Amino acid sequence: MARKNFADRHIGPSGDQVGTMLHELGYSDLGKFIADVLPESIKLDEIFGASLPNPISEPETISQLRNLAGKNQIFQSLIGMGYYGTHTPPVILRNVLENPAWYTAYTPYQPEISQGRLEALFAFQTMVSDLTGLDIANASMLDEATAAAEAMTLARRASKSSDEAIFLIDAAAHPQTKAVIQTRAKPLGIVVKEFEVKSLAIENANVDCFAVLVQYPDTFGALPELMDLFSFAKEKNALVIMASDLLALTLIKSPGEWGADIAVGSAQRFGVPMGFGGPHAGFLAVREGLERSLPGRLVGQSIDTAGNPALRLALQTREQHIRRDKATSNICTAQVLLANIAALYAAWHGPEGLREIAIRVHNQARSFAGYLRRSGFTLLSETFFDTISFKAENPKAMLDSAERAGINVRLISGGISVAFDETTDDKSIEKLVRAWGLASERGESFGGLNDLRKSAYLTHPIFNSYHSETSMLRYIRTLSDRDLALDRTMIPLGSCTMKLNATTEMESITWPEFANLHPFSPSSQSAGTRQLIKELSDWLIEITGYDAVSLQPNAGSQGEFAGLLAIRNYLDSKGETGRDICLIPSSAHGTNAASAVMAGMKVVVIACDDQGNVSLADLQAKIGE
Repeated sequence: MARKNFADRHIGPSGDQVGTMLHELGYSDLGKFIADVLPESIKLDEIFGASLPNPISEPETISQLRNLAGKNQIFQSLIGMGYYGTHTPPVILRNVLENPAWYTAYTPYQPEISQGRLEALFAFQTMVSDLTGLDIANASMLDEATAAAEAMTLARRASKSSDEAIFLIDAAAHPQTKAVIQTRAKPLGIVVKEFEVKSLAIENANVDCFAVLVQYPDTFGALPELMDLFSFAKEKNALVIMASDLLALTLIKSPGEWGADIAVGSAQRFGVPMGFGGPHAGFLAVREGLERSLPGRLVGQSIDTAGNPALRLALQTREQHIRRDKATSNICTAQVLLANIAALYAAWHGPEGLREIAIRVHNQARSFAGYLRRSGFTLLSETFFDTISFKAENPKAMLDSAERAGINVRLISGGISVAFDETTDDKSIEKLVRAWGLASERGESFGGLNDLRKSAYLTHPIFNSYHSETSMLRYIRTLSDRDLALDRTMIPLGSCTMKLNATTEMESITWPEFANLHPFSPSSQSAGTRQLIKELSDWLIEITGYDAVSLQPNAGSQGEFAGLLAIRNYLDSKGETGRDICLIPSSAHGTNAASAVMAGMKVVVIACDDQGNVSLADLQAKIGE
C-alpha cells in the first residue's frame, strides 16, 4: 500500500499488518470485526466527519502551515507581563527542542530508562532553587499563573489560620495570574482580596489572611520596598508567596533572602520562545518544611542496585496517581521539555553569562528611562529591572506610533509600559525615540536596582562546564543516550501521553512567525495563528459532536478541571448548588479525582473489576443514594 497521506505515514499499522492481526482473530475484514465488538446502541447513524477536509500529504501540510505563518506579522514585542523575547541557543534548538530523543519520551516513572531527562530536570530544580534562594523546587509547572494558583492552595494546606482566612494578592501582579487565582479560588471557597504594597498593613490591619502573594518585580516593572509586607505577614502568621523573574534574580535580592515561603514564576525567558503564550515551564519553589505539600513531580537523588548514585521521582505519595482525590494537586508531568531547555540554557550561559544578559537588559531600561526623563515624562517607579512604566497624556497615540515603527508596547491606565529583554538593543531604543519624538540626547541613564543580591547561585559544575558548542553538544547527546524514547522503540505504557509528535508536526513550532508572537500583541498580527486555532476548533467540534471547544487547557488534567468547572457553573446557574458529588470509577486516571476536588466536588468511587470495567450494579446503587 502506497503511503501518500499524512495519516498513512504516522498513524497505525499498514493494511497488510491489519490483515495479519485480523486473521489471528478469525476475521477477514475490519468491518466485520468492528460489527462484533461495537454495540449497535453506540454506533453512529450518519457518516462520520462528512464536513472534515480530505486527507493531505506531508508536503501539503507544510505548505498549508507556511501559508498560515505568512499571515502572522512579527513585530518586536516589548509588552512584558511575563513574556519576553529570547534567543534559543542553536545547539539546544537543534539537539533538544527539535530532537525526538527529547520530545517523545514518556513520563520518567521508570528511572532505569530515564536517567538523561531526570538529570536535566534535576538541573532545572537546582537552577530554580539557587535563583529563588529556597530549599527545594519541583520539576516544573504548567505556567506562571498555574504555579501561583498551586502556591495558593499549598499555602492553604500548610497554614494554621482559620478556615475563614482569606488570600491577599498584589494588585500589581500580572493580570493573567490574578484571573487564574480567582478561577481556582472560587470552587474552593477561598476569598481573594487585592492590595497595594504601600498600604497593605493599614488597609488590612483587621484582616485574617493565610497567605500574601506579591509580584517582584511587579507587572509594571517596579521593585517596591517589601520590609513592611514581610512584617505584616509575620504578624498575621501568613505565608508569603513571591512571583518573580529568574533573570532579575541574578541581580536582585532573592525570595529566600527576603524570607519568602514560596516562590513562583516562569522560565520562559531562559531560551523558550513566547509561542503566543506557551507552552512554557512555570516553576514553584518552597522553603524547608513545605516539600511534602509540593504539587507536581519532584526529582530526587537515590542509589541504584549497584550502589551508584541515581535519580528518580521522589515523594510520589503526594501525587494524583497514588493519592487520587487526596493528592496535593492534579498536576502531572507538567512542562518537562521546556524545563529541560531552560536548564540547558542556564548551563550554556552559566552564572556569569546570565548576569551579563541581565545587566545588559537593565542598562537598556536605564538608558531608555534617561530619554523619557529628559523629554519630561514621569516614571511610575525609579527602581526597576527591565520594565519602564510612565505617564502619558495620549498613550493610545503613542501605542499606535510605536506599532508603526514595528514595536509593540503595553497600554496601561494613563500611560505606557515598555519591557526590555535579551533580544533588544540600541536600535530598539532609537526606534522608540524617533516614533515618540523624544529628546535626541538622552542625558544620563536613570533609575536602578535596590536590594542587590549578595548570595551565590548556579555553583554546580553543570552550570560551569558546557559553554562551547562541542561540549554542550556532547553533554546533550550523553544525556539522551541514557534515555528511552520513540526514536529507539515503542513505549507500551498506554497512558495519556502515548502518542507520536511527528516531525512534520514539530517542524513549524520553531518558525519565527509562530514562535515569536507575544500573547498580548494586537490581534491583527496573529491572523494566521488565530485561523489555525479556529480550524482546529471546528474540526474538534465535528469529531466530538459538541457545540463549542476550548484549546486553552495546556494539559489533560487542566482539560478535566475546565470541564468540571463548566459543569459546576452550569449547575450553579440553575440553582442546583447542592449537586456536588462526582462519580468516578476506581480504574480512572488519578487526575480525574484530583480535578474533581479542585472543582469543589466530593468524589464517590464506583467499583470496577480486575480489568477496569465499571460495575453497573455499583453504579446504579451509588446513583440511587
